[in-house]
Amino acid sequence: MREAASKIISREMLRQKLTEHKRHGQRIVFANGCFDTLHVGHIRYVEGARREGDVLVVGVNADSSVCGLKGPGRPILDENARAQLVAALRSVDYVVLFAEPNVESLLEELRPDVHAKGTDYTVESVPERAVAARLGIRVAIVGDPKDHSTHELLESIRKAPHA
Repeated sequence: MREAASKIISREMLRQKLTEHKRHGQRIVFANGCFDTLHVGHIRYVEGARREGDVLVVGVNADSSVCGLKGPGRPILDENARAQLVAALRSVDYVVLFAEPNVESLLEELRPDVHAKGTDYTVESVPERAVAARLGIRVAIVGDPKDHSTHELLESIRKAPHA
């Protein structure tokens, strides 16, 4: 098993590695998220994504995009810590950081076979659905029902009595 840090690679290196995987007939799955405090919902999402193919790439939002998506005070963990946590998961082959508000450009660059999204989406509500359709990328909704939330976890911590 590779060290977690060795799974975190640049977009250029990732494109090269995926070209080699495709040459060997392997199906590439791409998943993405903020992963700001890893929780069981994230694990189930990543494991569900992995079942969709042979190689799993996970895009982790850079700090700047997490702040834009989630608001002030976020992320809790910096992008390098979040990327390393995701990379430490056995089902993840590669991790790439991205700063864009969605992953359309990564889908264009990487051309995975499957774009996996969590159950807080439907195939119709996936922001990148048009790009995926144009590129022939299948969209898969994976993971368990969305009843896990980093926002809710942080709220419960804030409201907990402090001794």
